[in-house]
Amino acid sequence: MESDALLAVARDGLMLLVWLAAPTIGAAAAAGLAIAIVQAATQVHEQTVPFAVKAAAALAGLIAAGPWIGARLVAFTASTLELARTVGTP
Repeated sequence: MESDALLAVARDGLMLLVWLAAPTIGAAAAAGLAIAIVQAATQVHEQTVPFAVKAAAALAGLIAAGPWIGARLVAFTASTLELARTVGTP
C-alpha cells in the first residue's frame, strides 16, 4: 500500500513537472521559430538576437502562467501532505 502511494506521488510529480514547464518551453519554442523564419527571410544571422527574444518570451510565458503554476503546485503539495498524513497512521 505505501509503495503504491509513493509510486503514485512520484508519477504525479513528474507529470506535474512536465505540465508546469510546458508554457515556458512552448513560448520559447514559438519565439525561436518566429526568429528563425525572420532570419531565413532576411539572411541576417545574428547570434544574440534569438537568445534575447527567446529569454524574453520564456519570461513572459512564466509570468502569464504564474498563477496557474502556483495553484497547481499548492494543490499538489496539499494532496501530497494529506497522503503522507494518512499513510503514516495505522
